[in-house]
Amino acid sequence: MASPEIEALTQALARIPGLGPRSARRAVLHLLKKREAGLAPLLSALVAVEERLETCSTCGNIDTANPCAICADPRRDPAALCVVEEVADLWALERSRLFPGRFHVLGGRLSALEGIRPEDLAIDALVRRIEQGGIDEIVLAMNATLEGQTTAHYIAERIERFPVRVTQLAHGLPVGGELDYLDEGTLAQALRARRPVV
Repeated sequence: MASPEIEALTQALARIPGLGPRSARRAVLHLLKKREAGLAPLLSALVAVEERLETCSTCGNIDTANPCAICADPRRDPAALCVVEEVADLWALERSRLFPGRFHVLGGRLSALEGIRPEDLAIDALVRRIEQGGIDEIVLAMNATLEGQTTAHYIAERIERFPVRVTQLAHGLPVGGELDYLDEGTLAQALRARRPVV
């Protein structure tokens, strides 16, 4: 049996998505065996992130700076804005390195079953960003779920009065699939084949 401290570490790691109790135990054993090469750098990195972690006031991304690195990058195209449900979706699209514009994180998706309404998401903040001008295209990169598509249609209706081109990722993403679990090739094809929302 492990000490209460080691058991607490194992339980904390087991709560991370993708790690179950067995994987967490293996990770803890590795960290304990490689204390100087594994545990110390991990602890240092966790403390540094915890001290500086912020939510970007512009797009909703999570970073250690505000505005985030994407919003602060002058090489990004300010006329193209990609709207995603969650930060994980933003990071998945960023891994593809194919979208040259900026992002907007909604913080979820509309869901009547879960009681998530438009005012619970950053939709009003999106409308304010569009009202400021300078945006030519809105890419609705919602997950290919019923709730994701409902959210995309709601946003399309909310912003139809603005002179912007509204597109969405091409179908071909697996139905029920989530962006964070797709490979870069599938994401690349979906971004290249985006089409207007009808």
